Amino acid sequence: MSSPATSPPAPSNLKRIVAASLIGTTIEWYDFFLYGSAAALVFNKLFFPGSDPLVGTLLSFLTYAVGFAARPLGALVFGHFGDRLGRKRLLVLSLLLMGGATFAIGLLPTHATVGTAAPVLLTVLRLVQGFALGGEWGGAVLLVSEHGDARRRGFWASWPQTGAPAGQLLATGVLSLLTAVLSDAAFESWGWRIPFLLSGVLVVVGLWIRLSVDESPVFRQALARAEARTSEEAEPLPLVSVLRHHWRDVLIAMGARMAENISYYVITAFILVYATTSADVSKQTALNAVLIGSAVHFAVIPAWGALSDRVGRRPVYLLGAAGVALWMFPFFRLTDTGGFGPLILAVTVGLVLHGAMYAPQAAFFSEMFATRMRYSGASIGAQFASVAAGAPAPLIATALLSEYDSSTPIALYVIGAAVLTLVAVGVARETRHRDLDAVAGGDGPRDASAAPAAKDARTTV
Repeated sequence: MSSPATSPPAPSNLKRIVAASLIGTTIEWYDFFLYGSAAALVFNKLFFPGSDPLVGTLLSFLTYAVGFAARPLGALVFGHFGDRLGRKRLLVLSLLLMGGATFAIGLLPTHATVGTAAPVLLTVLRLVQGFALGGEWGGAVLLVSEHGDARRRGFWASWPQTGAPAGQLLATGVLSLLTAVLSDAAFESWGWRIPFLLSGVLVVVGLWIRLSVDESPVFRQALARAEARTSEEAEPLPLVSVLRHHWRDVLIAMGARMAENISYYVITAFILVYATTSADVSKQTALNAVLIGSAVHFAVIPAWGALSDRVGRRPVYLLGAAGVALWMFPFFRLTDTGGFGPLILAVTVGLVLHGAMYAPQAAFFSEMFATRMRYSGASIGAQFASVAAGAPAPLIATALLSEYDSSTPIALYVIGAAVLTLVAVGVARETRHRDLDAVAGGDGPRDASAAPAAKDARTTV
């Protein structure tokens, strides 16, 4: 029988932990995606005036990409202290940093007021956003994964993942509402600031919920083991342990992120540029299509996570990567029609297929790494990949459109990323039976079937 330290939490407690992670990630992704939508719609005019429209959009997306550049640093710093001090404290800090930066963007003067200082200040705040988000994701999914039931870990850990479409839904919804009720002049003058300032209210709510949850019991037990070691057995830095024991898993996680990250930002951020400039679709129509697609995305992620508990993380992930590759050409053909219905179909199917990668990702990456290096390993693998994947995706897609005036190179770009993901996940080991609390290979996870205690850890919640 499992000890009290490793027994699954009561359903009500687990649901509160899931809710805390979900609400926190929703707020963080709201802040992050709000910037992306604003970059596509108004930042080119407010902070980079005097440029050709597509060139201005490129410069706007360049500041968008800067946020991704800071995410690996956030992963290293938050991962290190999250593995040493615990998941909860670092999650509170990440929420404060992200919310503060987003609120400050809403107060920024534009280029018309302070000249070149405006884009510089915008870039600095974007760096803070990226740094905070680099530490958020790993902590949020680990808090749920390490609290939850091993047999349904894919399902429970997928709920923090729904924070991405929920944040996208919230950000796009607020922008869509404002563009519907305000004139273009009013929106560009002051209306765009409202969603950023709203972040201050959301952060207060998120902190209240996040402060109410307990630290991960798996982490507390691993910390107790580490503190019991003699000075001669002092554990190395988490980063050193990751590179020593899990370098292969880091590379797999990075490869797995390629199709997932690139396809997402093409489908949700770049589409706002493509639909309005090449398909003659209004801003309102494009935003509404992303809004509807994000709602469906939110609904299917837990279903994909539950499926990964039944058939494994790899099969579901591979299905999503292959599906996104096959959908790219139809995606752009439907968008080119200029119709609202085809655009909804293009975005929604793309996001459903993306969800097949994104849903099992939380459990998949958590199960790859040992407890005392899990925050570092999962964060490093996920966030270092974002520099090469999500960061330049809208930028590369916009540049390809500007150069070739065609969607074909953009579709091939996403398909190439999908091939990399298919290879990475194809060579990975299946992880769904691993016991997160088992001590093996440097305090690392092992197959739950190899340990008698794992039967207790797999009790259904």
